[in-house]
Amino acid sequence: MRLAVVGTGLIGASAGLAARRAGLEVSGWDEDGDTLAIAAERGACEPSPTLAGALAGADVALVAVPVASLPTVVHSVLATAPEACTVTDVGSTKAAVCAAAGGDPRYVGGHPICGAETRGPARASADLFEGATWFLTPLRTTEPERYRAIHSLVTTLGARPVAIDPAAHDRLVAVTSHLPHALANLLVTQAGASRIEGHDPLQTAGGSLRDMTRIAGANPRVWVDIFLENREALVDALAEHRRRVEQLETALAEGDAGFLARWIGEASGARRRMLETSYEDAGALHRIRVHVPDRPGVLAGIFQALGAARINVSDFDLEHLSPERGGTLTIFVTGQDDAAAAAALLEAQGYGVVVAPVLES
Repeated sequence: MRLAVVGTGLIGASAGLAARRAGLEVSGWDEDGDTLAIAAERGACEPSPTLAGALAGADVALVAVPVASLPTVVHSVLATAPEACTVTDVGSTKAAVCAAAGGDPRYVGGHPICGAETRGPARASADLFEGATWFLTPLRTTEPERYRAIHSLVTTLGARPVAIDPAAHDRLVAVTSHLPHALANLLVTQAGASRIEGHDPLQTAGGSLRDMTRIAGANPRVWVDIFLENREALVDALAEHRRRVEQLETALAEGDAGFLARWIGEASGARRRMLETSYEDAGALHRIRVHVPDRPGVLAGIFQALGAARINVSDFDLEHLSPERGGTLTIFVTGQDDAAAAAALLEAQGYGVVVAPVLES
């Protein structure tokens, strides 16, 4: 299979790296020559100076451009690509681009659920799609062999393909992605705009605000377009959220402890179900918290020691407090044995360690 990547930012370059790792030929084109050059230097694709050149001989074209320009670019790719080329995309909204495809039987919409806080081909990774859900939105006119081609590509890149109607997709991601981004922005701007007896909430914020706002302030060039493209579904999700906030306000005003207990229990159960069903090996995932000093080489030493012990770190987060107080390093490790080994190793180095299963926290 020969893959043409149209748009070589983070997602496009990552797709190119993953495809090349799987043995596929990959060509690439980007209207930004500097972005294309970086992707090529990373080994994500063979660069082409023209869109037509990148598409020549391609079996599949993957369009990875911002959602505002996605319908136009997909339309251009369908008009330029050889008849044998199947076209897909990675846009986070689907209704507009599916409409722009005009019922072309060669088109299958797509959206990998694998967002990253970084951007650009320099941050691309062949592992970005590993285990991720990748929504596919075939049209009624999509030819079956075209769908099979994209399904095969998604599997090759390491993701799990899931078919869904384009309009249903947009309603779904409004709740699971766009609403959380909107609320993260609301929370941090509310805290930043207030003063409590002269105290700045942001200067005394604890882990709750930090964890709830990790995605706040994400790339506005991307997220303004996403919010506007999916505004109808997002407005509906915000209205439902407002209704639930009003329920909470009423319970607090009336001192309704029973409602609050049921509400917290429902949230606990929903979160557990999310972790158990949406994240591979979530039940075995452990969180290890370590207080670390603000000193050069500390993090490198920790990760080198874990690597030497063959302990795989699934993810990590660092909360820096101050040069004097250092910070809190949170490491996520899969498996009770590895978590215990990591804790013992860190304790032997003199660190205070707290370990907890993610699902029980």
